[in-house]
Amino acid sequence: MDIGEKIKQMRIKMNLTQEELANRCELSKGFISQVERNLNSPSIATLMDILEALGGDLKSFFSDSDNNEVVFGKDDVFVQQDANLGHIIHWVIPNAQKNMMEPILIKIVKSGRSNVNSAHEGEVFGYVLKGSVLLHLGERKFNVKRGESFYHSANEPYYLENAGEGDAEILWITTPPNF
Repeated sequence: MDIGEKIKQMRIKMNLTQEELANRCELSKGFISQVERNLNSPSIATLMDILEALGGDLKSFFSDSDNNEVVFGKDDVFVQQDANLGHIIHWVIPNAQKNMMEPILIKIVKSGRSNVNSAHEGEVFGYVLKGSVLLHLGERKFNVKRGESFYHSANEPYYLENAGEGDAEILWITTPPNF
């Protein structure tokens, strides 16, 4: 197996430069370049960090079979809570950051908000399942209520704020992955 080439292909598939991957892993661009050209071998811990940044893991990296899983259940969901901002994110597709789009289910408590997403290439879609949110898109704000959706280019910073009296739940999708 050509480890360097496989890492390079994963990086290219995610539209990352060597420098962007290095920054995500707290490594140098030169080290990533050497790994991709098989001039240097990463430790297992460093390889795990690189693979995590690329949306993979050791098992799938060294597996020769192509996993074409289609249906995902509760056991596949990864949950992260941010008590300071007042939201809970459910990554509903495992390792979605390696795909072309990344769907999440986000619950925002009253007066809470999501993280601010920096401008990037791509598009953003959201559907409000419960409550209402204020979509901050650059300097503009849009009220989005239950049953409504939003769709925009990601060429300016954006985030969601709970604008209602209760919790809000949103199915939120970015392409390429950005959460």
